[in-house]
Amino acid sequence: MTEERPDQKKFAGLYRTTLTPLRRYLARMLGSTTEAQDVAHDAYMRVYPKVQDQSARNPEAVLYTTARRLALNKIKRRTISPLSAGEPHLESTASPDPGVVQQVMARQELQQLEVALAQLPPGCRAVLLLRKIELLSHAEIADRLGIAISTVEKQHARALRLLRVALPSHLTVTPSKSTPTQEVRS
Repeated sequence: MTEERPDQKKFAGLYRTTLTPLRRYLARMLGSTTEAQDVAHDAYMRVYPKVQDQSARNPEAVLYTTARRLALNKIKRRTISPLSAGEPHLESTASPDPGVVQQVMARQELQQLEVALAQLPPGCRAVLLLRKIELLSHAEIADRLGIAISTVEKQHARALRLLRVALPSHLTVTPSKSTPTQEVRS
């Protein structure tokens, strides 16, 4: 398995230990849990580079200070230009982009999957990639590799079994819903 860099571990630890208390603090300040979540997210995004390059001596203090300033700015904007009832509130809509934490976790999961795939026997890996990436049926894989359909089915099942052992349960590749007889017909 791949190992996390120290700066990623430090940020992940900071995130786990401060998320709930920070959101509570911001919710009391802002009077809204939704706005508190948004401000907390923005604060983590701003603090992440400082944790990554280790320029913050006390990342938790930097996080709370950043979050407090963002919350005060949000409160100030409310008083300056209150929204009318018909206008959408753009600041409280969730961003469709994944946050920093989700991006870091996705990169780590991808690395785990790549390592697990690299450790598969070559035949299993070839069959699995043709099935899952190129979406070929077992019959098409058998034709392409010049092997029997039953061999393809066995290699596919073995690859899935080996990945289940090698990966955490939330990363495991699930088998296709089609049956072997459906594979032959397609």
